[in-house]
Amino acid sequence: MTAFAFTAAVFLTAAGALVLEIVAARLIAPYVGMSLYTWTAIIAIVLAGLSAGHWLGGRLAGPAIGRAEGVRRTALALAAAAVATLASLPLLRLVSGPLLSGGLGAVSAVVVLTAILFFLPSLFVGIVSPLVTKLAIDDQPDDAGRVLGRMFAAGAGGSIFGTLAAGYLFISWVGATGTVIAVAVLYAVLAACFAFWSRRAVSVLALLILPGAGLTAWGSTLAAYQSPCQVESDYFCIRFDDFSAMSGRPSRLMILDHLVHSINDRDDPALLYSPYVHFVDEIADLRLAGHRDTRAFFIGGGGYTLPRAWARIHPDMKMTVAELDPAVTRAAAERMWLNPTDPNLRILHQDARQALNRLDPAERFDVVFGDAFHDIAVPAHLVTREFHGELAARLTDGGFYAVNVVDLGTDPRFLFALVKTLRLDFPAVEVWKTLDEMDEAGRVTFIVLASARPTRETRLASLRGLARAWKRWPENDLDRRLAAAGPPVLTDDHAPVDRLLSRLLRAPDI
Repeated sequence: MTAFAFTAAVFLTAAGALVLEIVAARLIAPYVGMSLYTWTAIIAIVLAGLSAGHWLGGRLAGPAIGRAEGVRRTALALAAAAVATLASLPLLRLVSGPLLSGGLGAVSAVVVLTAILFFLPSLFVGIVSPLVTKLAIDDQPDDAGRVLGRMFAAGAGGSIFGTLAAGYLFISWVGATGTVIAVAVLYAVLAACFAFWSRRAVSVLALLILPGAGLTAWGSTLAAYQSPCQVESDYFCIRFDDFSAMSGRPSRLMILDHLVHSINDRDDPALLYSPYVHFVDEIADLRLAGHRDTRAFFIGGGGYTLPRAWARIHPDMKMTVAELDPAVTRAAAERMWLNPTDPNLRILHQDARQALNRLDPAERFDVVFGDAFHDIAVPAHLVTREFHGELAARLTDGGFYAVNVVDLGTDPRFLFALVKTLRLDFPAVEVWKTLDEMDEAGRVTFIVLASARPTRETRLASLRGLARAWKRWPENDLDRRLAAAGPPVLTDDHAPVDRLLSRLLRAPDI
């Protein structure tokens, strides 16, 4: 029974640590997004906490420590882990605002925020494994090798279990906030069990109950134990906000994690508030004038802003939307006025590249619009030479591919890499942006157009909706900047999107 208890403690604490590591990214996504840098910071901080905890646990598991004292120290470590885990929720509400508005770049802010929230929970739970392993060896001193093997296996097995439980069970069923609370409860129950086993439960229970009650009251005032998401899916924290005060009309915006993805007008779907969506609508009218039986493929649905507009403007257009997250589609139907039963709208809940490859090989499109994002970056597998070859084969003779790109205005390294890569499969590659962003040095939204022939116009003014104008980046200047930058060609084997965007991510106030 004793061996089982020690082994179970290692298994469960390892599982709890990995559940917290996995859920950490979802927990902070509404504040800082979810990118390679977010995951890197989380993994590094959690491992640093566990390493420090293992070292400290080894110091606390000295040779003179008997079972009673070892069990008590384990109980105290578990109680501290429970309190620190629960405290991460109100701390997130308390520090995220000042930290993110304090002038730090996005990457630095993610590292600091992650350290504040998750270092101590990982440190305290890391203390447990060396302590209980020492106690288990004391019980079987002549079988130390087998004990060590069992404990290492329990730790690894718990980590695997925690990873699977977080990804396939907890986040889907109870959400990120509920999962953190569940981990805190797990640690608290283990702490209570070890406290009663040690027969010195008062100090441990005091460490659990008094701070726990204080954290519950404090967190309630901050709404820390309520999810900030109106819909929490397997992929995104989805929120909505009223846009009517800005537009003067019934309208609403959709937020995926921490970025506005779509703005829809209730009564006039063709009124497009986002300049880049508006541009694709106008350029399609210009380039496809006179086309019949027009077909469009959308990489990413979000609020389905352009499909709604084209269903109104071009009622005979056949549209296919590849939206990875079914919850996003449901939210768009319930809150963003999408009609998912439109007979000319085909929705595929798959990755866009996978969806495109599964279509009838003979199917072609006049427009392909790329508007899928992972934080501010286009997913790497959707910007590669291989994918562009698949897109080029799917376009009609007069068709075009438009993709939305966010980068620095002064030195858009990812944009340059994308343009260089697209030119390998498309004879004409153009970069457009709104006139009011022409001299913008910071964050800029570019629209890249790839096709078999260039657009005749170098400047485009809106013919419907809001008054806007866009200008094409002069080809000679673009060629000169590309040659000077020397960007890489993006391939399935090497597409360093986050590195190319790193200056944008590190820049404060962008």
